[in-house]
Amino acid sequence: MMKTRHEQESRYIEIMDSTLRDGEQTSGVSFLPHEKLMIARMLLRDLNVDRIEVASARVSEGEKEAVKMVCRYARQIDALERVEVLGFVDGNQSVDWIFEAGARTMNLLAKGSLKHCREQLGKTPEEHFEDIRHVVAYAHKKGVKVNIYLEDWSGGMKESPSYVYQMMDTLIDLPIQRFMLPDTLGIMNPLQVVEYFRKMHKRYPDVHFDFHAHNDYDLAVSNTLAAVLSGARGVHVTVNGLGERCGNAPLSSVQVILKDQFNARTSIVEDKLNDISRLVESYSGIAIAPNQPIIGDNVFTQVAGVHADGDNKGGLYHNALVPERFGRKREYAMGKTSGRANIARNLKELGLELTAEQTQRVTKRITELGDRKEVVTQEDLPFIVSDVLKHDVSDDKVKLVSYQVSLAYGLKPLANVKVEIGGYQYESNSSGDGQYDAFVKAMRKIYKEYLDRTFPLLENYAVTIPPGGRTDALVQTVITWRRDDGSLIRTRGLDADQTEAAIKATIKMLNIIEKE
Repeated sequence: MMKTRHEQESRYIEIMDSTLRDGEQTSGVSFLPHEKLMIARMLLRDLNVDRIEVASARVSEGEKEAVKMVCRYARQIDALERVEVLGFVDGNQSVDWIFEAGARTMNLLAKGSLKHCREQLGKTPEEHFEDIRHVVAYAHKKGVKVNIYLEDWSGGMKESPSYVYQMMDTLIDLPIQRFMLPDTLGIMNPLQVVEYFRKMHKRYPDVHFDFHAHNDYDLAVSNTLAAVLSGARGVHVTVNGLGERCGNAPLSSVQVILKDQFNARTSIVEDKLNDISRLVESYSGIAIAPNQPIIGDNVFTQVAGVHADGDNKGGLYHNALVPERFGRKREYAMGKTSGRANIARNLKELGLELTAEQTQRVTKRITELGDRKEVVTQEDLPFIVSDVLKHDVSDDKVKLVSYQVSLAYGLKPLANVKVEIGGYQYESNSSGDGQYDAFVKAMRKIYKEYLDRTFPLLENYAVTIPPGGRTDALVQTVITWRRDDGSLIRTRGLDADQTEAAIKATIKMLNIIEKE
């Protein structure tokens, strides 16, 4: 029976994040122990997920050390019961491994379909169930709580539902906290999830069921919502949708859909979603797609000029997914389809006032750049304005007078820099791990020794071929800087030489700061 809207609004849904276990099964992803600790800290402390699954038992000594580090931290913040480790039906071995690693909750992987039980284990259902009883009893004796995965539950409900019910009937009286129902092969659609989950919920109304989705048909988020609509008390997610094959249900998408479309309550601190996504992106090496909902670079960027015009006239193109909710802000891209409305929004944010005729000329130039597939950002706008209006004297407060970088085999690169800041010239030199690193270190010395000021920290550095470019054409360097107040500045430089492009981006950043 469908629940009333009032009942839906009052439901609390547990969020279990499996980035550090299932997410690490993404091809090419392996987190170092200290990386696991940093991700776990943010998940537990900042994002406030209900539970995290951090490893598989008996994988390696390195994995054991990682679990120990996470558990020590969790114990310090009184959150050890929120840390879970995958274990196996292997007698006492997984339980002992988990206990020695400091964890006190095991997610026991059992076979949820007759096919897996017979063909993978080579056992009868009764033999498998007896093995499970032994593991659960031993864990209970050791003080380790148990949740249980019914692996290939979706296949079991399709092909051998009587086996699934026999398994539940056998295990339901054991000290098992949660029965976790995975779509292991990612084969279900939302209608099947509703059908099978309602059957489980009807037969076992007092059992805490979790749902664990895989995204092979791009239905992980939809199937997760269907499970919640049909009685699931908890759902499993990963940051950025990491996971084996096509991945799991993304944490950010599941959170906003549960809250906005289902009126469910969760523990998630939404304005930390972007931070955890960027941290995992950095450690995993798996880039977030620009159009990934909630966390992608482009999702709060309006491109069409008509949208900016509508927003100027009353936020006509806004919905519940406002960027401030996630610690971000709305941007208005500039390109061949942006029009004067987008340009005007960006000029206003920068505090630049132009006449209608000047704005039209700037718009024309940006349209020309867009036709050539050049990337135009708000940081570029003052320089485009200066170029278009043909100022005889640049108002840049930071000017690169001269620089020389050298590279020799067996020696560290060197940089000599002369720069003009506020009308005064300063000179310095430094070595570094690369030519650009040497340049930045020389600039840091100038700011520290001559100006007694801090130089922003380099947060991220990316080099690409500009969209539509060729391998022998220009390179685009995008640098993100973090200031003392925690705010970020992102600047771009374009040049045939990578170091020169990075230096241009650096000078842009310094001019933004000086003009403020």
